[in-house]
Amino acid sequence: MTRAFQLRPYRAEDEDAAIALWLETWRIAYPSIDFDARVAWWRERWRNELVPKAAVIVAEQAGALVGFVTIDASGYLDQLVVAPAHWGSPLATMLVDEAKRRSPDGVTLKVNADNARAIRFYERSGFAHAGEDVNPASKRRILKMAWKP
Repeated sequence: MTRAFQLRPYRAEDEDAAIALWLETWRIAYPSIDFDARVAWWRERWRNELVPKAAVIVAEQAGALVGFVTIDASGYLDQLVVAPAHWGSPLATMLVDEAKRRSPDGVTLKVNADNARAIRFYERSGFAHAGEDVNPASKRRILKMAWKP
């Protein structure tokens, strides 16, 4: 029997586990990209952009960090990360629902256009396509998506 997920606010001592989880999930999603080389950049972005400017909600199961979502005051969901062992479980929906609860006027996000799995998830979660763009860092095509109550 699987133990329930618990959501709680991020704490500074979660940093290493959150970054390790980010690295694990992106390695699987894009195995051709060297994410190990990006960890220092990501840690700096995490510390200087995301944590100070967004609510970061983490999910735990049996005391281990198994996911997180970031949502800023404008309703922008920058990161939704779920441990691969929990892909297909209710966890991602729980985290997105928490972002919606914290941003009841709407949530926007950007997702890599070639990430069909994530796009299907967001569509099932009530997000609509709201345009396209190019990620300035990776040069990959991205989709803008939005949820409105």
